[in-house]
Amino acid sequence: MNILFLILFQIFTLNAFATTLSSPEIKVYRNPTCNCCHKWINHLEENKFNVVDLLTTNMTQVKEAVKLPKQMTSCHTAIIEGYIIEGHVPANDIRRLLAEKPDIAGLSVPKMPVGTPGMEVGTRKDNFIVFQFDHDGHYGVFNQYQIDEHNEYQTSP
Repeated sequence: MNILFLILFQIFTLNAFATTLSSPEIKVYRNPTCNCCHKWINHLEENKFNVVDLLTTNMTQVKEAVKLPKQMTSCHTAIIEGYIIEGHVPANDIRRLLAEKPDIAGLSVPKMPVGTPGMEVGTRKDNFIVFQFDHDGHYGVFNQYQIDEHNEYQTSP
């Protein structure tokens, strides 16, 4: 009986460990009344992120606390493995960030471009850039999304 318990415990522990590896935890700070933020959280969950949804009515304080450069601001702010994720950043870009681990503060999709995850409006899609940035306000392109002739996004990291 003890051997069966040990085997079941090891299987459970390995499954929990594997789930943790494939489902990184991301803390999302958002205003409770923001619907697009909730849609972005759904996008993350559909892409196997473990989301901790933190509601606040003082997003300015959150952005100041993480020293987010003003030109990078959007509606919600998230933290994952020490990186800041600002706005409607696609899950694939977050996964690439975690895989490459560049020496930056985080990623941002400033403002709220239509077509980004959580900002879907019918078939309309805007071109947008995912910026990488540091705490000194320097930024550059991490990934760029352009609409093709089929109204689909093409990327060019």
